[in-house]
Amino acid sequence: MGLCSSALLDEKDIMLACDHSNIIKLYDFFEEEQYYYMVLEAMTGGELFDRIVAKQFYNELDARECVFTTLSALDYIHSNKIAHRDLKPENLLLATMESDHDVKIADFGFAKRCTGPKCLRTQCGTPGYVAPEILNGKPYDFSADMWSFGVIMYIILGGYPPFYEDNQSKLFEKIKAADYEFHREFWDNISDDAKDLIAKCITLDPAKRITCEEACNHPWLKKDSRKLSSIDLHKNLEEFKRFNAKRKFKGGVKAVMAQQKMKKLLQGARENAAARASNDSAVSGGEAPPIQEAE
Repeated sequence: MGLCSSALLDEKDIMLACDHSNIIKLYDFFEEEQYYYMVLEAMTGGELFDRIVAKQFYNELDARECVFTTLSALDYIHSNKIAHRDLKPENLLLATMESDHDVKIADFGFAKRCTGPKCLRTQCGTPGYVAPEILNGKPYDFSADMWSFGVIMYIILGGYPPFYEDNQSKLFEKIKAADYEFHREFWDNISDDAKDLIAKCITLDPAKRITCEEACNHPWLKKDSRKLSSIDLHKNLEEFKRFNAKRKFKGGVKAVMAQQKMKKLLQGARENAAARASNDSAVSGGEAPPIQEAE
């Protein structure tokens, strides 16, 4: 069994073991000689971040509803000794178009069972969201997910990421130094409790970082909803729209690059097949079968 198929089977086992209303459900799994098929719950609501930018009015209560739902699902994952290891906006999906808060965590491709403190060593994740201990090549555990969660929460409230650099080396240096701040322009209207929870997640020392269970009991999640809904975060929402547009553009560029790479690989395969066909026909006069291009 290859590494790819082994990782996929690990993902299958973890997803089948998860049974939570805010985790995407794997209904069935089929295996053939060359292919694997995963029957997943349909997510018709799209990405959480896309839904937020479609709003005309946005406040801290809206943000808290999304954060609480995501956090409760993450708490379930951690309580079952599983580290997700790739929390990011693309992996937070909405079940339907009707609800803005029915968030589900998806993509368990990097998820791993974690049986004890600092039991994980593989360097994985997504730039901008990955924890510093992973970048430093140190053993880690569930606390790495809490860093990623803190980054997501920062974006949901502030409208932009805490760590941002076009140069990846500079980005990683900022992450490893926890070099971020709450800029007054966007954070003066955000409650101190919200900023406190973010700061407790984006903490450099994993041993001092808040756990998921502790985060679920944080004062911000119990704060009077009337106070959180009274201030319109219009400026933050506009900044969120700009950030999300850049994120989507970068994702589109990566998709085009991957498509071009695939075309080159297929072209090379066709040329090799044509060369083999020419050699074969010179000997037997036969024709080589055509190569089908992937759609």
